[in-house]
Amino acid sequence: MIWWQTLLLFLVLLAILFAVGLPVAIAFLGVNLVGAWLFLGGEMGLMQLARNASLSVNSFSLVPIPLFVLMGELLFHTGLAYRAIDAVERLLSRLPARLACVTVVGGTIFATLSGSSIANTAMLGGTVSQDMLRRGYSPTLSMGPAMAVGGIAVLIPPSALAVMLGSLSGISISQLLIGGIMPGLLMGVAFLVYVIFVGMTDPTSAPRDTAPPMPFRERVTPFIRDVIPLSGIFIAVVGGMLSGIATPTEAAALGAVAALLTTMLYRQLTFANLMKSLTETAKVSISILFIIVASTTFSQILSFSGATTGLLRMVQGLDMTPFMLLLVMLLIVLLLGCLIDQISIMMITLPFFIPLVHTAGIDVIWFGLLMLVAIELGLLTPPFGLLLMVMQGTIRDMPLTRIYRAAAPFIVIELVILALMLLWPDLTLYLPRMLD
Repeated sequence: MIWWQTLLLFLVLLAILFAVGLPVAIAFLGVNLVGAWLFLGGEMGLMQLARNASLSVNSFSLVPIPLFVLMGELLFHTGLAYRAIDAVERLLSRLPARLACVTVVGGTIFATLSGSSIANTAMLGGTVSQDMLRRGYSPTLSMGPAMAVGGIAVLIPPSALAVMLGSLSGISISQLLIGGIMPGLLMGVAFLVYVIFVGMTDPTSAPRDTAPPMPFRERVTPFIRDVIPLSGIFIAVVGGMLSGIATPTEAAALGAVAALLTTMLYRQLTFANLMKSLTETAKVSISILFIIVASTTFSQILSFSGATTGLLRMVQGLDMTPFMLLLVMLLIVLLLGCLIDQISIMMITLPFFIPLVHTAGIDVIWFGLLMLVAIELGLLTPPFGLLLMVMQGTIRDMPLTRIYRAAAPFIVIELVILALMLLWPDLTLYLPRMLD
């Protein structure tokens, strides 16, 4: 079978399995079974597939995933995340479009603690966004910031998606985690500047705060009490890796222990919410590991069938410069982000992109971080951006078209950040180089 016929067969099978509603991991495992039978030698191929699947998750580098998930679940189910949001609201009480600013700052803080885009947007959308709509904020300021900062959780550690990307592509996980800090913080600052600008220039976008000024002590004390101590969790994760005293796995363990101790110090940890956190962590982690099994074996079958080699030869024949090749790959990711979820994007593209990146001599850390931002953009892009769907689920009577319009300015901001990363690599690579 010619390589492009093999590739077409796999893609058609995937499309059919997606169309009948199978989960991503199961759809890819179905294609893997067909590929193993055809290209790895029938029954012997299926046995090899099982061995490869076992080896793909038998890796110490995957341990950070459940630990990072556990950190977010503990903060979410013990209510410490909500206390932090309330403290930020008090601190920013005099800013224009105050609640929208609270969403950006509080959401960015929670992103550095949870690593979950869905949890971030669901929490903010179900609380602050609904409150803003009741108070007369525009849909753009009510819903846009909650969706935008949800995506920051993909970039700033702890990010389970960054660990997955590193595991599937062979890119250094620690450098991906550290490298995501700068673009994530840049996005947070850019979102805040935009929200303040709109609040100042458009009187109809947000009601004016007529409440008397809150005493300085009442604004600062809750922030010191409910937010500053939580920064110890972030310091444990990032500081451990930057200082060189901890690997990503060890840093994740430090973060999980720090989150557990924090909930105990605040006297918010009960047996019930601990069990709930552990149960949810197990559910999420198992689904992620199934996906890694499916993706890794899919890459191996593509390589063994000759599809990867054939595609490499075709691209090399086009005589594109590395920069042009990078642009094409990012464009593909952005287009796929409009249609399918982020994990599917990684599973479909990485088996082809990583060999191309190595062949073209593109810095793999730079590429990995650019791809993370492009994948994060897919969370917001219509028609099927995941965070758009989460927002509609939290505000059920809001038309989807208005949610699209609310996300549009923040999509533009993220595209600008992606362009800056593309044109100025040092912006992305400065922190990862500190680990060398």
